[in-house]
Amino acid sequence: MPRMTANLLLLTAAIVWGAAFVAQSTAMESIGPMNFTGVRFLLATLAVAPFAYFERRRVSNPIPLPVIGKGILVGVVFFSGMAFQQFGFATTSVTNAGFLTALYVPLTPVIGVLIFRSWPTPIIWPIVAISVLGAYLLAGSLETMKEGDILMLFSALSWALQIIFVGRMVSKYGNPLAFAFLQFATAGVLGFLGGLPFETMDLSSLQGAWFQIIYTGVFSGALAFGLQAIGQRYTPPADAAIILSGESVFAAIFGALLLSERLTSTQYLGCFLIFSCILLVELLPQIQKRLRRAKKTTEATEATEATEASADIPA
Repeated sequence: MPRMTANLLLLTAAIVWGAAFVAQSTAMESIGPMNFTGVRFLLATLAVAPFAYFERRRVSNPIPLPVIGKGILVGVVFFSGMAFQQFGFATTSVTNAGFLTALYVPLTPVIGVLIFRSWPTPIIWPIVAISVLGAYLLAGSLETMKEGDILMLFSALSWALQIIFVGRMVSKYGNPLAFAFLQFATAGVLGFLGGLPFETMDLSSLQGAWFQIIYTGVFSGALAFGLQAIGQRYTPPADAAIILSGESVFAAIFGALLLSERLTSTQYLGCFLIFSCILLVELLPQIQKRLRRAKKTTEATEATEATEASADIPA
């Protein structure tokens, strides 16, 4: 898959997640965070299962059994990020949540260097800084730190780890939909089990959040996380983190459309900076390729001219 196509898949996932930000917040009015997480990802598991099955039949190298265990561990990291975020929604503002969650952007390349000694291209670091500044401006202002803010920080750390692990595993083993299936199944089971002792699951709570469950399970879950797994097979983790950070912009857009929220001029500037970073991640590699190609062409032309000039010199 061309890198540009992969990045477009990641951008589509960011759009879907932006709307899910609203759904996750409003769902807490009817259902507990663990039950919500369990139900939505059990639904996501069912939605992606047929596609993972056909993928396994089509490929010549299905995931080896020992690697399935690694996929489940990534699912635990995935679940922790979702659980921290969902609990955080109950005790912090959407403003704080949007900015603090976006901190996975700088955490992703930093963790990649610390754990795997995987250095991104140097240009990534200023783009990361601009992206974080954009997220801060989009947040408008941060309120006093609360318990939920600490949970959002842990969520950002979990998302950074998930992006890195998914990127490495699908790059090495392929089968992105199978890895998505393992993540969803793990998160669904852990969420369901986590909600049993502390939360009540009844028909009224499911009815009150049915739309949010379907949207976050099928679209934000099966579709968007499936697109993330596919796209990351062809895009470096640091680049993927910057593109996926567009979810904060789309969350603000859907907040304006669905919750009648309005953006200030400063928040519009934050949106512009984040979109600029997404474009830079996409366009800079293309520019660098063209510059290298032009340099090689120039060097080849100069070498040819030098050879011809030396041939013209009398012996």
